[in-house]
Amino acid sequence: MNSSVEQLDPTRVKISVEVPYAELKPSVDEAYKTIGAQVTVPGFRKGKVPTRIIDQRIGRPAVIQEAINNGLDGFYRDAVEANDLKPMGQPEVEISEVPGLDGTEDGDLTFTVEVDVRPEIELPAFDSISVEVDPIEVTDADVDAELEQLRTRFGTLTSVDRPAATDDFVTLDLVATIDGEEIDTASDISYQVGAGTMLEGMDEALDGLSAEETTTFETTFAGGEHAGETGNVSITLSAVKERELPEADDDFAQLASEFDTIAELRDDLREQAAKQKETDQGVQARDKVLEHLIETLEVPVPAKVVSEEVERHLESENRLDDEEHRTEVTEETERNLRTQFILDAIAEAEQVEVSQPELIEYLISASQQYGMNPNEFAQMLDSSGQVNALVGEVSRRKALAAALAGATVKDTAGNVVDMEAFTSPAEDEADDAEAVAAEATAPEGDGEN
Repeated sequence: MNSSVEQLDPTRVKISVEVPYAELKPSVDEAYKTIGAQVTVPGFRKGKVPTRIIDQRIGRPAVIQEAINNGLDGFYRDAVEANDLKPMGQPEVEISEVPGLDGTEDGDLTFTVEVDVRPEIELPAFDSISVEVDPIEVTDADVDAELEQLRTRFGTLTSVDRPAATDDFVTLDLVATIDGEEIDTASDISYQVGAGTMLEGMDEALDGLSAEETTTFETTFAGGEHAGETGNVSITLSAVKERELPEADDDFAQLASEFDTIAELRDDLREQAAKQKETDQGVQARDKVLEHLIETLEVPVPAKVVSEEVERHLESENRLDDEEHRTEVTEETERNLRTQFILDAIAEAEQVEVSQPELIEYLISASQQYGMNPNEFAQMLDSSGQVNALVGEVSRRKALAAALAGATVKDTAGNVVDMEAFTSPAEDEADDAEAVAAEATAPEGDGEN
């Protein structure tokens, strides 16, 4: 088989392929077997019909067409591999010459394929990248905030006989209507006033409302079959509760931690706040390195791939006619593709490999975000053919870590920040992942003794 490539633009190629009949013949022989097992010819058992009878009854062109249909994908993939291409999206195939239609075994199957491909990217030297991050400064206010969160976890809710205010917890019933027609109801909903996690305008309606009182407000529904429509929501409070926090004293330190005094607890919270700021600093550095790469590299994106992805997205939201949203989705899709191309190029240049422990560690983290059991999450990914996508995501994360490791990171005071702790997994984390991988791949036993 011979193939050649014509670059139509930075993200699209035209592959010309010539397949000698000798290489098509195995597919032709298989086509005769397939058709012979399907047709009924008096005097012959199924699967035993001679090829000349099939040619007479079905026609040689039908056999060749069956052979081409079965073999074309393999020929295409061989051409892609031979020319070291990275195709994206659906290929467009045009067949120009078909051999063997007259019963001879001469000639070539000739076809062309147009397909979008990942563009070639010239990466910069990572040590030429310099980014600036916020310094690590832990203040008393940071410690107070950590302590407040801890006190909140140990707080208790107490009913109060007063109107609801921000941060109170309320129990309510609601009825939603559009043009007087009821579309939804819910009872005994628990909600924190000011959380902003339910309906637009709800927090304002709840502020000042007392138990057993009812009010109505107008809102625009954000989800469901009535998304984007305006209606009225009637809410009735059945209870107002406020959170009472424990005193921040030695007794609380002993209740909430292993420390005997509030001073010791505050010292530990200061260390925790410092670790969190260190993590935040690493995330900031990582994001800035990625932003630098996106802004400084010319990375074309295939228009057809972008268009198809945007259409799928808008159709899933039933917003095909929303031109403003289309523009937003298009920009986001193009940016996501550029990011993917850059990180894939880095992964290839750095010869990034994804180990089983790394994959399992990421899978466990992702399953927690979806609130799923890791094994069930893994089975769902496997059944939907998403395992390779997961491997790609881990590979891109490692690629970005490699870029960050080579970059120069300074804080706003001019001090160089060492990113090694952020770009190199700790030994104990690697050991944990190894243990998880071993457990996941170990044969099941008969249970505990």
